[in-house]
Parts: sequence; C-alpha cells; structure tokens
Amino acid sequence: MIIAETDRLILRHFDEKDTQALFLLNSLPEVLTYIPGAPMTSLSQASDILENVILANYRELGYGRWAVEHKADGKVIGFCGPKLITEFNEVELGYRYLPQYWGKGIGFEAGTAALARFKDYDIHEAIALILLGNKGSEGVARKLGMVERNRDKFMGHKVNVFHKVL
Repeated sequence: MIIAETDRLILRHFDEKDTQALFLLNSLPEVLTYIPGAPMTSLSQASDILENVILANYRELGYGRWAVEHKADGKVIGFCGPKLITEFNEVELGYRYLPQYWGKGIGFEAGTAALARFKDYDIHEAIALILLGNKGSEGVARKLGMVERNRDKFMGHKVNVFHKVL
C-alpha cells in the first residue's frame, strides 16, 4: 500500500519481498553506528522483524515503519515512518537509509512526506530518538522542524529527544 509519493521516492508498506532490504539496513556496520543492538547476521532475522514487528504494527496500530523506495532504481533504500515507542508513550518518526543515499536530501524528502501523513493515523505529535553524536540524523530532525526537547535513555543508550507538534 502506497502511503506517500514525492518526486524521487515512494513511501509504502513493507512486504515479504523486502526482506533482503531490511537485512541490509540492519547488517551494514556504517548504517548501525548510531543504532542500538547487534547487526543482523541472517535473512531469517530480517524476516522475523518484518513479521513480528513491522507487519504486526500495521495490523495492531494501522501504521508502522514504511519502506522508502527510490523511483530511479526501484530499490528499497531505507525506511521512514511512525512507530509507537511504548517506553515514552509517544510516536517516533524513525528513519534509516543505505549509505550511498546519504547527503542527497532523501531524509528530509521522505520525512516531510511521512509527517504529512501522520494526522491520517490520528498522530498529532512526533518525536525522534537520536543517539548522542549522530549529527546527520539531528540535522534531518531540525530541518523537519523538530526541536530538541531533552536528553533521555533508550535501550540503554543516551539519546537526544527531538519533538514536533504536527
């Protein structure tokens, strides 16, 4: 299901054919520099996350992380979208992209499109949990109009919490 479309991107629901893309996004060390947890080592781990987290969120909440597909090459190059963070009882705009697409405005483009759809899911505020030192993600959050609210801990790591009322 397509959620949003921009000049360069399609934001859509993940499905089973995206397992390899999920594996890449969760196994490349340079992508995971500021992501808590160990890198994935098998496709079955990606399959498990797809079924038991992403698709489960779609079924239970009506929303979840959305695949970001690059129109020019038809590849899933990342994700961008909402996730309920139960520890905070708030919805996070989360995003992650393959390194070859960094620095090209993809994060801002996808983030803008994603945030525009949050109200369709009765989401009126968004946070971004960004590990300390992740200047790239902080830059995207700021460009999206999010402001740094406070510092907290998430999954055992110190994070800057950015916030935006939609």
